Amino acid sequence: MAPLPKRKLSKTRKRSRRAHDAIGVPKLVECTQCHQMTLPHRVCPHCGYYRGRQVIDVGDALKSS
Repeated sequence: MAPLPKRKLSKTRKRSRRAHDAIGVPKLVECTQCHQMTLPHRVCPHCGYYRGRQVIDVGDALKSS
């Protein structure tokens, strides 16, 4: 048998504990090649560049899918 809480948690106590659980807005950075907004530390989905060099060919990726 599992232990049970001694008292019911108040709304204030429960909500103040969950105050930091909100999902934040994703950070965006400008791509140095095409100047589109992308997520940091990821290949740009618009041009295929990452850190100044081309990693994927976006034209071929669009044709194959």
